[in-house]
Amino acid sequence: MTDGGGGAAEAEFRAFFERHYAELAGLAHLLTGEADAADDLAADAMLALWHRWDRVRAADHPAAYARGVVTNLVRTRIRSTVRERRRITAFWDRRPEHTEDPDLPAVLDVRTALRALPFRKRACVVLRHAFDLSERDTALALGVSVGTVKSQTAKGMAQLQRLLGDRAATELTAGRR
Repeated sequence: MTDGGGGAAEAEFRAFFERHYAELAGLAHLLTGEADAADDLAADAMLALWHRWDRVRAADHPAAYARGVVTNLVRTRIRSTVRERRRITAFWDRRPEHTEDPDLPAVLDVRTALRALPFRKRACVVLRHAFDLSERDTALALGVSVGTVKSQTAKGMAQLQRLLGDRAATELTAGRR
């Protein structure tokens, strides 16, 4: 934000913030159903409003403008959540390949251990080792950087080794499911 009278603009924004932050957080809460997300979204909206404060303060209805910003941020968050859920569903809806005489207890142990991993670590380990994707292809599938894939895969494998023991984790990376 650029303003010749920076102090006046800051005071104006501060007053606007104090008057409307709770309302914007309440709107975000009603739209998302999540109190923590609502606070984050209201804070993100206020940051965006500050960056465009000249435009916001010149608007006929600055509070309405702010509500529009919150609504757009919520819409983006919901779309992102839906995409994430679709990715999770795609991973867990796949049926395993048929194997002769599978070691059922070991399969259950591995699945249980995988579920204990946070989603990103689990996704990286599964895509890299069960689906044999490259780091680049895994990064593309998850919408993250190759560096993230490398670190999350390494951390996920370390956690699996702690949960399953070295032998089971080694067998997983060797392609046995």
